[in-house]
Amino acid sequence: MASEESFLVLVHYRGSIKRKTRSGVKFTDKDPLCIIVTPTTTYDALVSCVLDKLGLEGVKRDTVKFDCSTIGSNEDLQVMFLCRRQFPEVRTPELLAKLVDVVSSSGGSNRNANTIAAVAGSSSRPAVASSSAPVYEPPMQPVASPSFAVDLGGNVGDEVRHGEHIPTEVHCPTPAGVGDGLFDDPDDDDLEPDLIADESGDDVGTTVPRRATGGSSSGTQQYPPHFSSLDLDAMRQDENALLPSGFGARDTEGSAGVNEFQYKVVESDYRRYVGKCSEFGNGCTWLIRMSLRQRKGIWEVKRYNGPHTCLASSISSDHRSLDYHVISTFIMPMVRADAAVNIKVLQNTTAAQFGFRPTYRRVWMAKQKAVAVIYGDWDESYNELPRWVLGVQLTMPDTVAVLRTCPVRVGGQVDESQVYFHRLFWTFPPCIQAFRHCKPLVSIDGTHLYGKYGGTLLVAIAQDGNSNILPVAFALVEGENAESWSFFLSHLREHVTPQPGLLVISDRHNGIKAALEAPDGGWLPPAAYRAFCIRHVASNFALTFKGKDARRLLVNAAYAKTEVEFDYWFDIMRSENPAMCDWANRIEYSLWTQYCDAGRRFGHMTTNIFECVNSILKGVRNLPVCSLVKATYGRLAELFVRKGREAEAQMGTGQQFSQYLVKCIKANLKTARCFTVTVYDRDNSEYTVAETTPTGSFSLGTYRVSLGSKTCDCGYFQALHFPCPHALACCAYSRLTWQPYVHEVYRLSSVFGVYQMGFTPPIPEGFWPPYAGPTIIPDPNMRRAREGRPRSTRIRTNTDEADPNQPKRCGLCRQPGHTRHSCPQGAGPSGTAGNQ
Repeated sequence: MASEESFLVLVHYRGSIKRKTRSGVKFTDKDPLCIIVTPTTTYDALVSCVLDKLGLEGVKRDTVKFDCSTIGSNEDLQVMFLCRRQFPEVRTPELLAKLVDVVSSSGGSNRNANTIAAVAGSSSRPAVASSSAPVYEPPMQPVASPSFAVDLGGNVGDEVRHGEHIPTEVHCPTPAGVGDGLFDDPDDDDLEPDLIADESGDDVGTTVPRRATGGSSSGTQQYPPHFSSLDLDAMRQDENALLPSGFGARDTEGSAGVNEFQYKVVESDYRRYVGKCSEFGNGCTWLIRMSLRQRKGIWEVKRYNGPHTCLASSISSDHRSLDYHVISTFIMPMVRADAAVNIKVLQNTTAAQFGFRPTYRRVWMAKQKAVAVIYGDWDESYNELPRWVLGVQLTMPDTVAVLRTCPVRVGGQVDESQVYFHRLFWTFPPCIQAFRHCKPLVSIDGTHLYGKYGGTLLVAIAQDGNSNILPVAFALVEGENAESWSFFLSHLREHVTPQPGLLVISDRHNGIKAALEAPDGGWLPPAAYRAFCIRHVASNFALTFKGKDARRLLVNAAYAKTEVEFDYWFDIMRSENPAMCDWANRIEYSLWTQYCDAGRRFGHMTTNIFECVNSILKGVRNLPVCSLVKATYGRLAELFVRKGREAEAQMGTGQQFSQYLVKCIKANLKTARCFTVTVYDRDNSEYTVAETTPTGSFSLGTYRVSLGSKTCDCGYFQALHFPCPHALACCAYSRLTWQPYVHEVYRLSSVFGVYQMGFTPPIPEGFWPPYAGPTIIPDPNMRRAREGRPRSTRIRTNTDEADPNQPKRCGLCRQPGHTRHSCPQGAGPSGTAGNQ
């Protein structure tokens, strides 16, 4: 490499040329030319360098043409260099140069029938048109529908005239693994040209067709390949021209694949492709016909009628060619960066790119396809779960994973080879160990999955002494019901939270209530206690009583730490609307108020499910199930490393308590300066504290403090388990340190103990134990709306109930025995059913 801004170009050349001093020279591309290209290289310099390398210094410069990714000026070279800078992952570019015939001194010329058009790109990816930058190419299989991008400006030297049969060669990039199979052999000049199907579409070729370069869904049928590396400049100059679905759009993010005019495919197979405007015969004559040159592996445009002559009034707000395959390729980088990207965002971005606004469902289908390409197939992901469980249990032997399946019945008989996925509970040894050092409470909640298959992700969330949330157990279930919650809570109690006196914070779901109140579940008092999430309670409250003020009053009453403060806010609610108090009184106070929880909440009033999803589990709900489970392992491993390093670094500086506690103590010390303290015993245990300045919206004025029992009339001390401002004032008055009155969970040693046990790097998949059980498949009942016509949302009545024994009728003539596609009344002039 000459410099950082230069790169190597391999030039493959082919052709024959006649010089004034030579009878004729024939070249091959066995030895490519190596040329250094810099930003200052001009087109003339590039051509001169090619001729100099060939030893043809005296030949005219117009004998070298670079056709496919057109290099005909200095600007084209700058575009190629810009693409190189923006996409450094592209390997060394390769050019294929065509040597054009030149007239000798005697006036003769050498016709070379087998010259190849130039292809610019690299060995690792297809090239792009010179007027657009390279785009992301997802690792997906080629689609079955054909696609094309043709230079209709006459790059081969022929002028396109409407309605005339003018052959135009369209060249495809060489597929990976084919090598030079599509290029002519050095001695092909002596061969006869291939026979090509004529304009009528009849195949007159006598040779056996070879497999085309495009993909095939059946393995035998052949389709035209994606010509993503062709020059589209001439096509873009005709604003009314339209490329069929996928040509350009699927390979170049639709920069030239979709515009305002729609077309329909009249004929499409491995030999020919015919497309017509949707308004053909109704004021428009746009048509394009292509045929495959079977021996050369290239496509020829045999007829092109353009531009469009249909009226602009026929333009719709949507475009049939902008299908979810095209959108999926376009949104692939956005989905890879964030699997939780909103459908509305993708919809708006697609509309801004293509000029048409696709439907919500089409963008949703495109996102599901993009997720499947990046993270694996949705259906196969279920069968990957057992092997991953075996692999992670081999990596960390104490990993807990409980898989439940349902039998598959075919014709009333159980299929032993397959089972339906039903439920999965899993947790990891570091999570089990971490909960022993967390606060003695656990929040449980569920969140819906947003992928191809529905379901619910249940999560148990703990909190360390630094107020960091930590998911400690997970479950994938069919939905929130009594059976699924019982499955999750029973394993949670058995494997993660066996401690007595535990508090469970949840919403008011009846399934949770039934599971917690089960006699053999282990969640009844005094083994465990229950509390409601105030966010869910306030949401239910807001359904009946509108307005932010009403909701604020309920939340303030719930957060009250003393009965006196609770009565203060409750009286305000009663004065606003007595029905509010009646609604709140129907819920037991110990379940939703802080002053009645005996300090079990540690000040935490919500389940924190939203914070957990946003900070740790972001995007996992949009992934296939196996990728979701794998993501929990990787995300938790990162969390344990990050938080463990923070706690260890803080301990290294001599700190004893968490940053959360230090911040609260500093704020309380500022408030404690305005108090008057009186001691009432010789043991410095009982005090009274008078506030000279009220510290909040509600104040008692004078408070009793007991350092021995760690209580205060403000309720702060016993609710949060560290000294309140009044207790700090008593400690300062008696010259006592406040550290002994802090709960052990707030110490840095406990916080570090939460993250002390780290995760082990997973064993490679090749070393996982084999799985010999039945194939696990997704439950079809959990499948979201399938592709095709959307499900009707109209409310059905008795008149909509059809007789199952009544035969189906044609949608055109309403007669039984056939459909509208084969209806005799819809037959065209040739006697076959017309296109509907």
